[in-house]
Amino acid sequence: MPDTIAPSLETHDLTVRFGGHVAVDAVSCTFRPGELTAIVGPNGAGKTTYFNLISGQIPASAGRVMLEGKDITRLSVAARTALGLGRAFQLTNLFPRLSVLENIRLVIQARTRRGFRLWSMAASQHDLLQAADAVLERVRLTHLAHLPITALPHGDQRKVEVAVLIAMEPRVFMFDEPTAGMSIDEAPVILDLIAGIKRDPAVTVLLVEHKMDVIRSLSDRIIVLHNGALVADGPPAEVMASSVVQEAYLGKELIDV
Repeated sequence: MPDTIAPSLETHDLTVRFGGHVAVDAVSCTFRPGELTAIVGPNGAGKTTYFNLISGQIPASAGRVMLEGKDITRLSVAARTALGLGRAFQLTNLFPRLSVLENIRLVIQARTRRGFRLWSMAASQHDLLQAADAVLERVRLTHLAHLPITALPHGDQRKVEVAVLIAMEPRVFMFDEPTAGMSIDEAPVILDLIAGIKRDPAVTVLLVEHKMDVIRSLSDRIIVLHNGALVADGPPAEVMASSVVQEAYLGKELIDV
């Protein structure tokens, strides 16, 4: 990714300590539009904690998070979302008793800040439902639109998470193991969606993932965390070819890449 493109997201010496344990250790990294970066490393490396720092789930002990040049380190999750930082969350953040369609409609309504003015409610509701329908068609969930979230199998619940993120229209997409727990038949739908998102040159995608075939097929760049520190950063072939990374951080399966 050319350095001439202005960063969409940056972390500067980002650090978090839990008691005496440093979970993320002064990680400095720059992410740019049109780029999908895979964040990898062994269990306990700090990948999800790094995501939590960026998206605001936990406060940083030191360092900064910058979004399009703005310091968002002390902002809430909601404020970061409003500025264009989107992360796929577990379904506890949705309304489990409402239908899939209604959940997506509410996300779009919140994003567009539409109220409930009586004189425009009917037209507004129609527009919102049409937009929600379009999102569900994109994630291939139209046939389940009127089911409550709790009635969906796990794979379809993960698709709803992606649908919610798409409905938010962020400029930075964050996916934390999006195919975890999905069957071989279900995972390609999610991967196709992410591949479609990354084709937009205006958006930035961060992906925490363990599956090497997913990383190979989607990533433009890989960063490797180990014990909370950044130990490698570069093009996939270059990072995967590193014997240190193969043996110590990613496993022997990468040797034949």
